[in-house]
Amino acid sequence: MKDRISRRGILLGAGAVLAAPALAGRALAEAPASEDQDMVRRNIMSFHGQDWRDHFQTLRRGAILCDTRSRALHYWSADGETHLVYPTSVPMAEHFTRRGYTEITLMRRNPVWIPTPNMRERDPSLPARVEAGPQNPMGTRAMNLTWQYYRIHGIDDVAKIGRQASNGCIGLFNHHVETLFELVGVGTQVRVI
Repeated sequence: MKDRISRRGILLGAGAVLAAPALAGRALAEAPASEDQDMVRRNIMSFHGQDWRDHFQTLRRGAILCDTRSRALHYWSADGETHLVYPTSVPMAEHFTRRGYTEITLMRRNPVWIPTPNMRERDPSLPARVEAGPQNPMGTRAMNLTWQYYRIHGIDDVAKIGRQASNGCIGLFNHHVETLFELVGVGTQVRVI
């Protein structure tokens, strides 16, 4: 069945594309102040408007799109009424980046961070474990994906937002990941592009 293109649909789509930088700007305005906030503010202009239909067949249980090129996370609620855009940190190198479809399999408040075996091999000085708290690289919330060692989580260093700074995970300001955490659940679909 062909999709019908209506004037209203075109106007709504154009409005969403134009609103993405404004929404991201509002999200950034809520962010804690940091010396690197200007760099993040400049990065917002590279946000690309996204339509969930370009990436997902349905919005069952909501949907998350992690755009590593524009360093933004898009969230759509299951009813399509809510679309949030947050600035993120992304993997620091292409070989750390995993793209494709996955979903949330586990959700943790105040997670413990345990470096992956590859991280410990590259840097033996890393601690074996970091308990929850301000020095925890996973911040205040973590959402595990079906891919081993890949997460969407908060961060301990706000200077990482807008940068290639992770070993494969998508990092968010803690207050953004806390909001997202309350909106999603196990089974929420995720795509990384």
